[in-house]
Amino acid sequence: MTHRPTSDRAIAVLRQYWGYDSFRPPQEAIVTDLSQGRDMLVILPTGAGKSICFQVPALLHAGLTLVVSPLVSLMENQVAELRERQIPAALLHSQISKQDRQDCIRRIEARQLKLLYLAPETLLSQSFWPRLPTWANQISLLIIDEAHCLLQWGTTFRPIYRRLGSIRPALPKASFGIGAFTATADPGTAQEIQRVLGLRSPRIVRESPYRPNLALKISIAWSDRSRRQRLLNFIRAQGETSGLVYIRSRREGEELTQWLTGQGCPCLAYHAGLSAQTRRRIEQQWLTGQTQFVICTSAFGMGINKPDVRWVCHFHPPLSLSEYLQEIGRAGRDAQPAQAWMLVSEPTGWLDPYDRQQRQYFHQERQDHYRHALRLAKRLPQSGHIPALTEIYPQAEMALSLLHSLGQVIWTGPLDYRIRPTGKGPAGFSKDEGEVQSMRRFIQTRQCRWQFILQTFGFEARLPCGHCDRCGLG
Repeated sequence: MTHRPTSDRAIAVLRQYWGYDSFRPPQEAIVTDLSQGRDMLVILPTGAGKSICFQVPALLHAGLTLVVSPLVSLMENQVAELRERQIPAALLHSQISKQDRQDCIRRIEARQLKLLYLAPETLLSQSFWPRLPTWANQISLLIIDEAHCLLQWGTTFRPIYRRLGSIRPALPKASFGIGAFTATADPGTAQEIQRVLGLRSPRIVRESPYRPNLALKISIAWSDRSRRQRLLNFIRAQGETSGLVYIRSRREGEELTQWLTGQGCPCLAYHAGLSAQTRRRIEQQWLTGQTQFVICTSAFGMGINKPDVRWVCHFHPPLSLSEYLQEIGRAGRDAQPAQAWMLVSEPTGWLDPYDRQQRQYFHQERQDHYRHALRLAKRLPQSGHIPALTEIYPQAEMALSLLHSLGQVIWTGPLDYRIRPTGKGPAGFSKDEGEVQSMRRFIQTRQCRWQFILQTFGFEARLPCGHCDRCGLG
């Protein structure tokens, strides 16, 4: 069977809507397989053009492509870009008006949409999910964008992610492929994504996260005052180039923003505590260059297309190497030189104990979370309807999600469950601790930093990169 007819059509669509005459490797192979209904797990570096890989197949199919996306800002940016290209796309989330929601439903029923972006909570809500079986025959693809969120958030504050694999079995009359897309997944994470989503003999595309234009450097801050001063000096040295500063908490972001602005470096703080309107305004000011840099928590920048980001700074180290790789990937998307700089506490923690305290806090918080969930799980019925259960036990969904991660829960439908005791312990303890330890080893390694990253994520380590602080970068 030849793939050429699909490729010809795909290139025609690419040229018509995006103005390109050819795909980048391996985009064309991904487009071809998704267009033919094959399940896929696609792991491509940030900025490698993942969105086109499922947007083009959506236009090749006659039906509707559902795109599960984790953030309102990510949905809004992608839908705005699609509409600018005259592609019929819409989004559903909790912040849109009732009229916009009704208009979206009307367009689905009239088969006027090609792509529908929605959060997992919207897709499996009691208001939306019951409608889906009536539309099942027009669903052509189910895309899970930023699929690493399934494991990163699925047993904590967004447990509904772990129920996404129940969608296709609940729609027996439907025939659609599932595509999972992410920028970061080590071999263990990749296997778990396939298992949770119920992917059927998926084709796996994994591209190295190595970015030859991105220089990596870590510097020690001997005190809180030193950390702030080093950041200030670094930002001043960047001139007027665009960048991002990542912090751990809202409070730190607000305080650092106020201090930097007082030092003559005006900037804005971005975090989940701001209104949706304020967050959109900050994004636009940064995208258009009105604001040089933003002090932000981890969600900022996910899926935002700004090619000319010249630097990313971590004011404190992230808790996992996956999180780090996601965030530094927002620099240098135009393939021009960019830098990723991280500030860390001195190794002993005597002079600046912040990083050590953060690791301990994270570890304790996760342990408390798992123990609470497991205690609650013992009180839950062996089977039931999740929306009804959460009215009695508000944290039940979290407990069921954790049990699912341990193999002790089966989703009998997107809104229903059954517990099957297996006697396994809380595996999440060791996994979370492993992520923290991997980040610590990365900070302390004497090895080339890019080599360390590649080995951790299951890629063959290349020669020393020559552009990290372990390879002689100043």
